[in-house]
Amino acid sequence: MTLPTAAIPNSPTLFITTRAGDIRSVRGMIGHSVMESIRDAQIEEIQAICGGACACCTCHVLVDAEQVELLPPLSAEEDALLDGSSVRTLMSRLSCQLEVTEKLDGLRLTIAPEE
Repeated sequence: MTLPTAAIPNSPTLFITTRAGDIRSVRGMIGHSVMESIRDAQIEEIQAICGGACACCTCHVLVDAEQVELLPPLSAEEDALLDGSSVRTLMSRLSCQLEVTEKLDGLRLTIAPEE
């Protein structure tokens, strides 16, 4: 039986700002992607068309500038995909490429503007 993420002790909390400016608290499941956590929280602004295969940019998020150092560096593949985005910033990441870990507890992300 799988427990809902909210019922899992010590699951990191992510704070997601929607395009409308609403802040949603989302519980992440360690070992899953941030994209999966956002999708499971039914934040529909993340389309994740490729299902997390790093083949599109529909899970584009902007990481809080003060927290960028918590994340692993961009892979060449992720960097190339983000290069095709007209709304890319220095804080841009693909949420499918960010694994939820304990150190991401409190991570603040904003859903990137639509292209």
